[in-house]
Amino acid sequence: MKQSMASLAFSGPLFLFLLSFFVFADASGTVGINYGRVANNLPSPEKVVELLKSQGINRVKLYDTDSTVLTALANSGITVVVALPNELLASTAADQSFADNWVQANISQYHPKTQIEAIAVGNEVFVDPQNTTKYLVPAMKNVYNSLVKFNLSSIKISSPIALSSLQSSYPSSAGSFKPDLIEPVMKPMLEFLRKTGSYLMVNAYPFFAYAANSKEISLDYTLFKENPGVVDSGNGLKYFSLLEAQLDAVFAAMKAIQYDDVKMVVTETGWPSVGGEDEVGASEENAASYNGNLVKRVLTGNGTPLRPQDPLNVYLFALFNENLKPGPTSERNYGLFYPNEEKVYDISLTQKELSTPGNQNKSQAPQASGGGGEVSKTAVGQTWCVANGKIGKEKLQAGIDYACGEGGADCRPIQQGATCYNPNTVEAHASYAFNSYYQKKSRAAGTCYFGGAAYVVTQPPRYGNCEFPTGY
Repeated sequence: MKQSMASLAFSGPLFLFLLSFFVFADASGTVGINYGRVANNLPSPEKVVELLKSQGINRVKLYDTDSTVLTALANSGITVVVALPNELLASTAADQSFADNWVQANISQYHPKTQIEAIAVGNEVFVDPQNTTKYLVPAMKNVYNSLVKFNLSSIKISSPIALSSLQSSYPSSAGSFKPDLIEPVMKPMLEFLRKTGSYLMVNAYPFFAYAANSKEISLDYTLFKENPGVVDSGNGLKYFSLLEAQLDAVFAAMKAIQYDDVKMVVTETGWPSVGGEDEVGASEENAASYNGNLVKRVLTGNGTPLRPQDPLNVYLFALFNENLKPGPTSERNYGLFYPNEEKVYDISLTQKELSTPGNQNKSQAPQASGGGGEVSKTAVGQTWCVANGKIGKEKLQAGIDYACGEGGADCRPIQQGATCYNPNTVEAHASYAFNSYYQKKSRAAGTCYFGGAAYVVTQPPRYGNCEFPTGY
């Protein structure tokens, strides 16, 4: 197989591929945080904004449109997702003028000084005990009409759904929505999102699945630690984290009703640092591992196995421990910070922190007991870059030519007769070349993309007897 070791003169499809590589070279996911306020001991919104800025957090999601919070966020450089609460869905759906007045009072008077980028119309409406599902899509449409009327249509409209909206989620390829939701709400909502260029908001918590099935689910698998992985029997894809499997189940459910072109944002995910006696896995160590490893996964990688070309965008839950939240102990202990603004545990939240010497593993807490097997000998948090075998040989070869040529990757081991030449396939050689480039670039965000031809994994890849480097 041809392996170019020199700079190339690019033209035709190869040039277009490499152009896409450079255009999207910085493509990586984003990390935001949910700022809930069900507490009586939190710092003022002004202090919260300073805390967010000091931590490099520039995306925040709210659960309302509180005036003091939106005012404090003005001119902060922080983008904001606000919410229209479930109790207003019926009125918003029934009356366009109600939606107009709500948008005027809660959006237009703050934007653009406060950078409102999206409105969550309702939250997990399908499990709302007040049975407001029938109002959801009409409310979304009326709010959108109001945004158009006030020249604010750049603001996206969506609504967070819980994984309980799925009828099936395992294996991921069998993902499907509950039949009673498909025609009344899922199809019209996804059609609306498609037409308005918006995205589906999803709340996903591997913690719940682990706590309910800790004897069957590996703790390492839920915490993004090294693990053997789980092969999806339906499509042959291998998963190394439960969150990615959960998200791909949603993608599969969307595909089953012909809406797999709609993007997705994870609007809530997190892990509690304290739980009750029956809340298996709730601990400070596990919370630090989950959130820390997730941030690194998002900021240094691309998408899920099913959608590797779409970087993950997530909002961690939550900024603070909230002492007035009802329910089990864990509900009051999802925060990354205590109300006094001290960290509950220390993790990196930005690419800058991850790239700082000494911070590469600071978010990696010791492995907690239960369900995880022995502690890995591989550095926890290590990542590798591998080829997306579904993208086609032409793009893979173009990526090889760039990585081994201008990219400066060490491709000597995949030359004929060398240690990693076998197996002699485009995918195997591309994986080695992409990973060599990725490691040489210190695993920086966007360096494992190659126009969608590559994605990041947390398990060391192996082709034949070839060992992949972990750094230079």
